[in-house]
Amino acid sequence: MDYALANDTLIVFDAAYEAYIREADVPHSIYEIRGAKKVAIEIRSFSKTAGFTGVRCGYTVVPKEVTAADIHGNRIPLNPLWNRRQCTKFNGTSYITQRGAEAVYSPEGQEQVRATIDYYMENARLMREGLTQAGFEVYGGKNAPYLWLKAPDGMGSWRFFEKLLYEANVVGTPGIGFGPSGEGYLRLTAFARREDCVKGMERIGNWR
Repeated sequence: MDYALANDTLIVFDAAYEAYIREADVPHSIYEIRGAKKVAIEIRSFSKTAGFTGVRCGYTVVPKEVTAADIHGNRIPLNPLWNRRQCTKFNGTSYITQRGAEAVYSPEGQEQVRATIDYYMENARLMREGLTQAGFEVYGGKNAPYLWLKAPDGMGSWRFFEKLLYEANVVGTPGIGFGPSGEGYLRLTAFARREDCVKGMERIGNWR
């Protein structure tokens, strides 16, 4: 945030997984950080929070304090520009989808969302525990339902993917697919049935 404020940089913050945050000192919104309203736009999705993947529903927060400079150095507020774009080029989310999104915020909806997220995060905890016991260097699985494994012995992402697939019968995602910083890692997801996660950890443990 300090960098963005000092260098007139706009931050577009994706808070799709904020409902999975478990640690008390991790912000759920970028606007919990001082100065964010001047330089940050936050986007949120219902896909991971409430299983809306493919339904195409979310929202964008553009504070009225956020501005950008035009080619002449004039400060332009972004909120009116975003509102004009949405009103001109977007017909809105379907009515049935809006009602589904509305239901997420009902007491019953919130209870169901928490139960679903708790289920996946327990999967992540079991997976992290199993992978650690198997001797892997593991990251994640605490504030999001994904776990990253460091490939042993300097192995590349694709080679590690192939060994895990053909030797342990477990499918993951090569880290290189997320960019050069992912090379040498593999990503696993906790978005699955509990019994499948447990079986996967058993296979990896026996393989190791």
